[in-house]
Amino acid sequence: MDYRKILRTLLTLLLVQWMGFNTAYAGSELPRFLDNMNIQDVYPDADKIGRVDGDPVVAPAFKEGKQIGYVFLTSDYVNTTGYSGKPIHQLVSMSLNGIIQKVLLVEHHEPIVLIGIPEKRITAMLVDYEGMDVGRLVANELDHKIDIVTGATVTVMVMDDNILRSAIKVARHYGLAGLKPQQKKTGPIASINSEIKHIKDWDSLIKEGSVSRLKLTLSQINEAYDQLADFRAGYYPEQGKSDEVFTELYAAVVSIPSIGRSLLGKHEYKNLMKKLKPGEEAILLAGDGRFSFKGSGYVRGGIFDRFQIIQGDNSIRFHDYHHKRLRKIAAAGAPELKEVDLFRTPANINFNAAQPWQLELLVGRDVGPIEKLFLTFKLDYKPPAKYLIFTEPEHSDAATDFADSTEPFWKKMWQLKLAEIIVLGLGLAALTLIFFFQDWLVKRRQLTDRVRITYLIFTLFVIGWYFNAQLSVVNILAMFSALVSGFDWGYFLMEPLIFILWGSVAAALLFWGRGPYCGWLCPFGALQELINRIAKVFKIKQVTVPWSIHERVWPIKYLLFLGLFGVSLYSLEWAEKLAEVEPFKTAIILKFAREWWFVLFALAILLPGIFIERFYCRYLCPLGAALAIPGKIRMFSWLKRYKECGSPCQRCANECMVQAIHPEGNINVNECLYCLHCQVVYVDDHACPVVIQKRLKRERHTVRSTTVAKAGIAKSIANTVEPGANSSKKEKNK
Repeated sequence: MDYRKILRTLLTLLLVQWMGFNTAYAGSELPRFLDNMNIQDVYPDADKIGRVDGDPVVAPAFKEGKQIGYVFLTSDYVNTTGYSGKPIHQLVSMSLNGIIQKVLLVEHHEPIVLIGIPEKRITAMLVDYEGMDVGRLVANELDHKIDIVTGATVTVMVMDDNILRSAIKVARHYGLAGLKPQQKKTGPIASINSEIKHIKDWDSLIKEGSVSRLKLTLSQINEAYDQLADFRAGYYPEQGKSDEVFTELYAAVVSIPSIGRSLLGKHEYKNLMKKLKPGEEAILLAGDGRFSFKGSGYVRGGIFDRFQIIQGDNSIRFHDYHHKRLRKIAAAGAPELKEVDLFRTPANINFNAAQPWQLELLVGRDVGPIEKLFLTFKLDYKPPAKYLIFTEPEHSDAATDFADSTEPFWKKMWQLKLAEIIVLGLGLAALTLIFFFQDWLVKRRQLTDRVRITYLIFTLFVIGWYFNAQLSVVNILAMFSALVSGFDWGYFLMEPLIFILWGSVAAALLFWGRGPYCGWLCPFGALQELINRIAKVFKIKQVTVPWSIHERVWPIKYLLFLGLFGVSLYSLEWAEKLAEVEPFKTAIILKFAREWWFVLFALAILLPGIFIERFYCRYLCPLGAALAIPGKIRMFSWLKRYKECGSPCQRCANECMVQAIHPEGNINVNECLYCLHCQVVYVDDHACPVVIQKRLKRERHTVRSTTVAKAGIAKSIANTVEPGANSSKKEKNK
């Protein structure tokens, strides 16, 4: 059988299929979703959906040859990233008079919905958008309330925001519902005056509007809930004195120098300026009272779900990596508040600190064991004119919401994560040096061990728990899915650290196989090995798996990978669910802050690793299996062996942490993690029998040479002494 011919045929078929799918409109997922749906499911009154076109893209909807509306994808218009860090794709159809016809959730990766809350509870609330008038929404004549699904607050808020803002943008861009494209301001343009750096006390900041306040008492909250149509709202009122503070929230833009220096203090403000990247601004939020504006949901999910910032058509929800907790407000006379927190706005949102904005605070009340009712309260902020500079615009021509050309979003992501990219690049460079100079390193046993432990700690704490750069078999499945459904580099470039790691893995496969990633760069692998090392320190007995069992169990991970790959051909979503066989998300990405059954599963995976080193890597990891398959094409073999290895010597095989060395002596690169221990033994003249024999031979040769040399010296001395003695005798006789 000619395997090369078969491989070429498969690659050709994949290329043809990829080219066929790539005839869709480049840069948008809209064609992919429309191709798989019935017209009436997307737009009930339409009998035809036209060609995808426009910038951003839409698909016109027709009835009896006459256009009646548009169909669009929310992710083409707004940032739809949810809890998962991936887009939430929703199809929206809208008539020419700006009435929403249908909203469909077509693809998402939200963990709370995939595994937890039934998706039908999420999609049921989408019916409420049918018949919504976008024109009235813009004119604030429509009283829109979000039907929050308890337990999926952030997901529902993201979906709601995506629908409304994308619908408004489409209506403005195409002139629906009487809306017109937004015009560039013809008056003076405001920007921050960085020269004004006066320090103000708290009262002055409040009076001039540098700090805005929202104060709600218990009576105000109870009255607001009493006005709701839902009769359950008054069942559980806030108990206490009517004038007791429910929440008192303060907000200020601290990237304005005078305000920032006053509220943060000299040193904290200086630190902030060092951390702010181009396009970022900083907002101080401080609160008091029985209701926390932060809540605790961000600890589990990483997103602050009780508030958001609104400016124009843009909204900002902060992640935990945008956040820094402060001890107090530095301004003289400032009150002692329970919560004082600093938030950096993402550069890609284009938040303008010189323009007014609004904070929306979401307050929930339990009305049942698992149900809540929500109210939204607003805090308005307008930066004082005294801290701004007003300049006339260079051009006053009208412009639509969408520029003719914008910088790709992935470039902004690379700029935002420049520091992390540099650190990861240095780490990869260090690992490359370790491998290229391994012959020098392995001669120093203690140094090799210290280098490895240090690198594993860097991998776990920096790459894993800090950068969240844990590769997954899902990445491989998504790559293959993209190849056959419209490949776009921009999608993969959105995560620079993951992209760089995959690039390094691809290069390493050519040189060393899967070992560099699995053995050195995998955070979960590092966690396993460090736990096992700690177990050895405490003298926990290690289990050696018999070879006959070991070689029959390691194929399990290949079967798992093939199973996931097969499912992904049918449904990538199902494959992602089943990929929870990888405990990476629980142990590394979410740092065990997850539902108890996921935590229990991750701990159950780690437990055998205390007794059997790298248990999961050996037998269960589908990612390792996926990397081992192309690892067979490696170009070099830098792990050295003696002809005596395996026959009779079994030293390296017995000490290999994953039993990747066969009893015959050869190294199985599919299983090898490239820890370099066998190479340390290879050159150790007190460990490897082959090298020991060479050392002993050298020592015997040295001993013989020394003995012969000593005998020659003694004879030479004797000859020198004897002639002198004879002369003395002769003199004596005379």
